[in-house]
Amino acid sequence: MSADAPVLILNDVAVHFPIVKGFLLPHVAGLVRAVDGVSLAAAPGEIVGIVGESGCGKSTLARAALRLAPLSRGSVCVDGRDLAAMEREELRRFRPSIQMVFQNPFASLDPRMSVHAALHEAISVRAPMPPADRRRRIILLLEQVGLEPRDAGKYPHEFSGGQRQRIAIARALAAGPRVLIADEPVSALDVSIQAQILNLLMRLRQDLRLAMLFISHDLLVVHHIADRIAVMYLGRIVEIGPADAVYREPAHPYTRALMSAAPRAAAGDERHERIMLTGEPPSPSAPPPGCPFHPRCRYAVPACKEALPSLGARAPGSPHQAACIRLGSI
Repeated sequence: MSADAPVLILNDVAVHFPIVKGFLLPHVAGLVRAVDGVSLAAAPGEIVGIVGESGCGKSTLARAALRLAPLSRGSVCVDGRDLAAMEREELRRFRPSIQMVFQNPFASLDPRMSVHAALHEAISVRAPMPPADRRRRIILLLEQVGLEPRDAGKYPHEFSGGQRQRIAIARALAAGPRVLIADEPVSALDVSIQAQILNLLMRLRQDLRLAMLFISHDLLVVHHIADRIAVMYLGRIVEIGPADAVYREPAHPYTRALMSAAPRAAAGDERHERIMLTGEPPSPSAPPPGCPFHPRCRYAVPACKEALPSLGARAPGSPHQAACIRLGSI
């Protein structure tokens, strides 16, 4: 983990979508609490992994960090500047500082644009550049992601899935970001290609000193790439800490359940028994009282239904935290 001051700070971020009912007299009948009070930070050269099952709010949090989803409360600060407080024109000028790599490289690239055109467009967003400098910049970007200069004239359909994701990463880097958000960037790729993209992202964060949020449903992948891991459940962070600590000694019952489903446990790792969760995750429009995980938790006691637990240190002064009233006793 970097010792530098955080470049990205999310403070009490919430994204609530209204549930509108009624045709003649529409009215707000409730809220979908997709993200509900998330705070975390990332320093230059640090990768923070965000993990959780589908519907937990990971991608909505990523969109909120980019201000592509409206904040219901909280702030998103990059280099000390709050994106949520920016007007449209100021935000447009500042957007190059925070970029995103999307899940599906087959959908995120315009099939009508050559690689050169896509990178040229991204470079131009930052600042005007003489043609010769722009050509050198495009060649450098392609080399940074493991492609050849001759690939600049090709179109997306001429590349494999892994190569397309490299192009998408190059396009994100073209704007010169300080923060990179990768939303499930390897889930659409073959396993043999996933490791190559993960290693590329790890090298880029080191070479360029990027602060990175890496979003995935796979704890094993996140453990491989991240310095810290944040586990989300029903729009909230239920555990956060150094990657090795969360992976090897999960403190929250939900994290333990995720770990027990990982391939290493199925292969005979006796440190983590298989934990079968019962029922479905609660609806974000009607979360249960108290701890949102208590209806599915084997360790739940009556007190778990009474108050929403906040993150607490696993040991005094430890950066490893979990939101569980029985922390340290289960």
